[in-house]
Amino acid sequence: MNRILVTGGGGFVGQSIVSALTKDNVECVILGRNRYAELESRNIKCLQGDICDRAFVLKNVRNFDIVFHVAARAGIWGKADDFYRINVLGTKNIVEACLENTIPALVHTSTPSVVFARQDILGGDEQLAYPSTFLCEYAKTKVLAEKIVLSVDQSALKTCAIRPHLIWGPGDPHLVPRLMERGRNKKLKIVGDGDNEVDITYIDNVARAHILAGYNLLATAEASAKPYFIGQERPVKLWPWVNELFAKTGIPPVEKKVSLSTALAAGGALEFVYKVLSLNQEPLMTRFLAEQLARSHYFSHEQAHRDFGYVPEVSIEEGMERLIRFLNTK
Repeated sequence: MNRILVTGGGGFVGQSIVSALTKDNVECVILGRNRYAELESRNIKCLQGDICDRAFVLKNVRNFDIVFHVAARAGIWGKADDFYRINVLGTKNIVEACLENTIPALVHTSTPSVVFARQDILGGDEQLAYPSTFLCEYAKTKVLAEKIVLSVDQSALKTCAIRPHLIWGPGDPHLVPRLMERGRNKKLKIVGDGDNEVDITYIDNVARAHILAGYNLLATAEASAKPYFIGQERPVKLWPWVNELFAKTGIPPVEKKVSLSTALAAGGALEFVYKVLSLNQEPLMTRFLAEQLARSHYFSHEQAHRDFGYVPEVSIEEGMERLIRFLNTK
């Protein structure tokens, strides 16, 4: 692996992959919607453009050993067309460019949400089926994207999909800041009984899984055409983990509870109002969020360990220590 492209390379996961590979003297190029001065200061080439622009993608996605396709429209609320355009059509453009320009391999960043069917998942593996209905456009379009990636003729392009769950760590712009903001503003309640267990994935482990999968595709290719759940050494109880983070950052613990049925009713009502009024901001509660906060969802990582040797190098405890040190410097 000498020269690689990372779509969405200016984001949390993309930058982590780039940082890890540049330490190994791999030439990294990123493709993103913006300019990233910090990356350019490190002599990392930035291609500014839209993955939905097919001509731009076909012109620029060439002469790489592997593409890490990280770019996506994330979130649990927004216009369906935006999710479809970026997650489905954008992925289609990237795959077609790889095929047309004879790039050997592609690692796609997916999500465990592609198998969430409003039931507890206790150590589920990659045999879990895609659901038939969805509570958010993100999950729906990521299923379509994953299908595009994994259905490619593997003799022409080796592909796999990595499904990291609840990514966190220093520099996280999503999970931790949102939890802390809502915690400070006392806008968090435990949904359900508070005993649900979930997978979390420290950012360095996410990058490592992508890179290991990439090397495998270029070598023995056991990972070819497969999805992979990745996470930490064990699941955590969601609400005690959140309260541990809050205790270390001076935020009062979340103690008040609301039943899943009540949260679902509130989420459904808010979704209706926001749609009728065409409000762009995310509702405080949605049905998808209620289910995610109340149910257990953790997975077996055995397939990733077996096929390309994935084990989390940064433990939950070490990850928390690094995160707190980072937050204390802000």
